[in-house]
Amino acid sequence: MTAHGNAPEGVPDDVRTRILDAAERLFYERGIQAVGMDELRTAAGVSLKRLYGTFPAKHDLVEAYLRRRDARWRADLAAYVDAAAEADGAVAPADRLLAVFDWLGSWFAAQDFRGCAFINAYGELGATSEGVARVTRDHKQALRTYLTDLARPLKHPDPAALAAQLALLVDGAITAAAISGEPASAHTAHTARTAAAALIGATTTIPNI
Repeated sequence: MTAHGNAPEGVPDDVRTRILDAAERLFYERGIQAVGMDELRTAAGVSLKRLYGTFPAKHDLVEAYLRRRDARWRADLAAYVDAAAEADGAVAPADRLLAVFDWLGSWFAAQDFRGCAFINAYGELGATSEGVARVTRDHKQALRTYLTDLARPLKHPDPAALAAQLALLVDGAITAAAISGEPASAHTAHTARTAAAALIGATTTIPNI
């Protein structure tokens, strides 16, 4: 098995899921380097042999955890934006972009919010793990691509450039919210949304209708 694929032959999917669930909770809450494989196997309820049979090395597990979190994070964001658009009917394109920051506010309020898992992982391992660096870059690029797609209906002269600027606001807001904690994190999301609205308004030349 690779970090991107299914469980290797002979390993039930539920075992892999239990391991990844434990890894996500512990890595995100406490940091990757602070959590050992023995603690992980205890949390997952599997033997050390089964753990290493599923993920031969810790870096395999770290990359799989990050890949799964990336897919879930982006799916949750897209579902929120789509739901906001459906609730508002014929929502303006700019409002879909601003819904991204509304979603950030709801995420920041979660009790288990610990900032960006990818920035956290890169801070710990990015200098020594090409795998972690690659997954982090892929995650950030996927966000920029999604924001670019949302920006296209605005008829902005350079949707990718606008998306890159908004992505910086997203990353800044996530980092600031993680540092400030509640209740300041709610203000952080609102501030980022206000900045995004000003940026969209200042750089969009065709009316948002």
